[in-house]
Amino acid sequence: MNHTSFTTHTFSNYRKVIALADHDWEIAEAGKIAGLNVAVDSPNLLLDQHGRSFHHFCTTSYLGLDHHPALLEGAMAALRETGSLRVANSRNRCKLAILEQYESELSQLFGAVCLSSLSCSAASAGVLPLLASGVFTQNRPPVMVFDRLAHYSMHHLKASCADETKVLTCPHNDMDFLESICQRHATVAYIADGAYSMGGVTNMDGLLYLKDRYGLFLYLDDSHALSAVGENGAGLVRPTLQALEDDCLIVASLAKSFGASGGLVMFGNSRQKTLVQRYGGPSNWSQSLNCAAIGAGRAAIGLHRTEAFSTLQKQLQANIQLFDSLISTQQYGSNMAIRLIHCGEAAIANKIAIELAELGYFTSAVFFPVVAQGQAAIRITLRADMPAPLIRSFCTAVSELLRTHRCDLGE
Repeated sequence: MNHTSFTTHTFSNYRKVIALADHDWEIAEAGKIAGLNVAVDSPNLLLDQHGRSFHHFCTTSYLGLDHHPALLEGAMAALRETGSLRVANSRNRCKLAILEQYESELSQLFGAVCLSSLSCSAASAGVLPLLASGVFTQNRPPVMVFDRLAHYSMHHLKASCADETKVLTCPHNDMDFLESICQRHATVAYIADGAYSMGGVTNMDGLLYLKDRYGLFLYLDDSHALSAVGENGAGLVRPTLQALEDDCLIVASLAKSFGASGGLVMFGNSRQKTLVQRYGGPSNWSQSLNCAAIGAGRAAIGLHRTEAFSTLQKQLQANIQLFDSLISTQQYGSNMAIRLIHCGEAAIANKIAIELAELGYFTSAVFFPVVAQGQAAIRITLRADMPAPLIRSFCTAVSELLRTHRCDLGE
C-alpha cells in the first residue's frame, strides 16, 4: 500500500513554541503583568483586579481616540438609530445599510475601495489565501514572500497559502533577496508590515522600485501607522502611492490610532472587493461590524478631517521626540510611537516590567515567540494625550531600573 508522505512543521511548531515560552508567560502572570482585568479610571489610567492603578505605556491607541467624546457618542447614536446591534447573517447576503455608508466614507477618506472586517487579522485570513491562488494576479499564482518580521496575523497563514503556491520567507527588509526572487519568477507577492509592531518600518522606496521594475505585488499591513501619521491619517503606505492600483493591497486595524473597532482592506478596484466578499471566508462569515463599531468609526472619519485631529498627530510626535531626548533606543528618530528597550533574557524583561507596574507604569515584556530568543525587551508605546511630566517621570523610573539590572538599550 502506498502512503502519501508529507512534511510537518514547515510553517509552524506549536508544541516547541509552547515548551520554550510557557515558563516566561507563567512568570509574567505570577508577576501581575499579564492576565489582568482592568477598569478605565480616566484616559490612559487603568485600575486592575489587584487594586493597583497604573498609566498605560503599552497602548496602541496612539492618538487617545478610544476616549474621545465624539466616538463614544457616535457609537451610542448608531445603536439608537438602528435599534439593533447587528444583522446576524453573512454580509454578502445581507448587511446593515449604515455599514455600506461607512465603507463608502472610508473609501473617500483613504482614496481606495475599502472593505471593513471584524479585525485586521480576519481581513488577512480572508485575503491572503485568495492572493496565493492568483485571482489578483491574472490567475497566475504568485510566489509568496513573507518578510521574516511580518506580523503573526499574516505569518500563520503560510500553510494555507502554500496549498496554492510556493511560499518563502525573506530576511527583514532585504531588498536584494527580494529582487533575486523577482528576477527568477514572473509573478511575486511580498507580504510585510508598513510599520512593525516591534519597531521599525518597511523600505517603501525599495519596494516601489521593485514594483515598478518587476511588477512586484505588495500586501502591506499598516495597522500601526494608520491615523497616527499622514494627511487625514492616511498612514505610512497609502501616501506613497498616487493611486492604489491593482497590484497593491493595504490592510490595517481600525482599533488602534483610528480609535474605533475592526479592520480595513484597501483595494485598487471593486472586483477585488467583490471576490473577498464572496470567497474570503473569515472576513465574511456572519461577523460584520456591529452598530456601535460602525457609529464610532463614522465619527472617527469626521474627526480625521479636522484641525483638532492634526493637532493630536503633532502632540504624538512631540511626545515621541520628548521620549527620545530622555532615552535612546534603536527606534530613535522614528515617527512611529513604538520603542523597545532590549533586555536580552525574558527573565530580566519580566522583572523590569513587574517593577515598573508596581511603580504605576504598565508596559509589555516581550519575549519568544513575539521576538527572537535572547532578544527579550520592554515594549513601550506613547500617546498624544500623555502629559510631558508623566513621560519624564516614566523615563526616570526606567533609567534607574536599567542601571540596576545593567541593561543596554540595544543601540
